Amino acid sequence: MSNLASLTRMRIQLALRNKMFFFFSVIFPLVMFFVFSFIFAKSYPLRVRFYLGPVIALNVMGSFWGLSAMLVMFREQGILRRFHVTPVTATDMLASSIIANYVLTLPTVFLELLFARMIFHVNTFGDPLALFVLVTVGTISFASLGLVVASITNTMQETQVLNQLIWLPLIFLSGATLPMGYLPKSAQNLSVFLPATYLVSGLQNAVFSAFPVRRIVVQLVALAVWAVLSFFVAAQLFRWEPEVKVPRRAKLWAAATALPFFFFGIWESQNRQMLDQAQAAFRSADEPASPIRHPNLQLHPCKPFLIPNTRPRNPN
Repeated sequence: MSNLASLTRMRIQLALRNKMFFFFSVIFPLVMFFVFSFIFAKSYPLRVRFYLGPVIALNVMGSFWGLSAMLVMFREQGILRRFHVTPVTATDMLASSIIANYVLTLPTVFLELLFARMIFHVNTFGDPLALFVLVTVGTISFASLGLVVASITNTMQETQVLNQLIWLPLIFLSGATLPMGYLPKSAQNLSVFLPATYLVSGLQNAVFSAFPVRRIVVQLVALAVWAVLSFFVAAQLFRWEPEVKVPRRAKLWAAATALPFFFFGIWESQNRQMLDQAQAAFRSADEPASPIRHPNLQLHPCKPFLIPNTRPRNPN
């Protein structure tokens, strides 16, 4: 336990000095918060609260990028080799990475909630317990993904390419950047097989719809199972030395971590519970625009803002 605590303190100190980790854990989430709040939500409190779930999800998901890059950099620079000669196990190293990542994620989430209340006058954040549990489970899950990525890549360049290939589908098909109501049906059907969708859905339900923990059990179970499986695979594939190459079967093990979402995706495709909840939240966030509708204005079917009605009126 003392080894784990010492490693965690050290990892926090090193993370604060790492520009990539600091960017994806602090700068990027706050920039996205203000972009969503000012541009997409138009500073309207209800819409800001609607976008808080996706923004917090981006914060939680972004941790895997910095974590994977940092571990690969440690291995390339021989830092992990130094720890290998100490009584530190691979499990200690990986667990301390997740704990440090979690400790550094919470202040940014707190800042987002604080700015939402003080700048945009959001008076309620749904169910705080459900929000806390989801942030905790989600951070552990995506940090474990970062550990898996670091375990199957040899260089920083490989890590960045793989992170990019993972990152883009996660943010664009999960409702994290574009609400699920914007996406075509084919994209929605694909999104239920992605882990980010379960995180975004759970956070939006907790913050915007005030769902208690018992109503987001599916999202929590999916993320928790994925976290355990990913951590186990990362521990088995962990390498201290940069000279040790990745075995061929390692990538198959890494791909196997996505299996839980294959089964949950099939279940959700039949149920459509998350997709229906996302559509309902999207419509509810757009309701404030309805009472102030002008005769010459109409709501675009895919956009939550008013646009001019250019259709000619019937003279009769």
